Amino acid sequence: MLRNATKARLLAGETVFGCFVRYAEPAFTEFTAMQGWDFLVFDAEHGTLQPRDIEGLCRAAELRGVTPLARVTTNEAHVILRFLDTGLHGVQVPWVNSAAEAERAVRSVKYEPLGRRGLAGSRASDWGMEESIADYTQRANRETLVVVQVETQAAVEAIEDLVAIDGLDVLFIGPTDLSHSLGHPGDLSHPDVVAAMDRVADTVLASDKALGIFVGSAAAARTWRDRGARYIITGTDGFLRHGMQDYLTQVRS
Repeated sequence: MLRNATKARLLAGETVFGCFVRYAEPAFTEFTAMQGWDFLVFDAEHGTLQPRDIEGLCRAAELRGVTPLARVTTNEAHVILRFLDTGLHGVQVPWVNSAAEAERAVRSVKYEPLGRRGLAGSRASDWGMEESIADYTQRANRETLVVVQVETQAAVEAIEDLVAIDGLDVLFIGPTDLSHSLGHPGDLSHPDVVAAMDRVADTVLASDKALGIFVGSAAAARTWRDRGARYIITGTDGFLRHGMQDYLTQVRS
């Protein structure tokens, strides 16, 4: 039965920490979940994960009490539906550039009367065996987390409109794509990129939404936590890379 601990903590004003996972191996997800993350984001946008993979990854995360989310491939209702039916507790939607696109994301995630998500017996609803479908739809509308990514110049310019959309929980800065959109690919310290991220942060922090950010290090996570971000993500690949490189440097020195 859907109980979104990460959303509950955000609503309580707490900060949550998560990690992207790009691999379709439930054992890897379970092992990662055991390290103490609040949530995991299965990455179908910059990875090869399909809904059939994510259903197994959801079970692995839930087994260890970690919230399973996914970054979907695109902001289309029929795509988001297939991911949510695996049992995810929410989705992270990339390339949301306007209020209309943010509303589309919310409608795709929520059931009537809040949205237009298609309804059928699936793992998400425990196939209708744990509670009535009517009760499930109400629970899902309460519990499912909606995260939209702010990662283009257009999204930055629309940020005041984005924070006004009902049903959004988190507005998430994608620093790398944002730097690319601004003409400075990968240069997160460029003044244009810093100014854009500051504009987004200031606007979101003044709203009832949570600010999200991707970080590449613990130092960056602390900086953004102190700045007010409460939905902070890093990636498993960084840990694997740095851990392996550090080991090989030490044993070969």
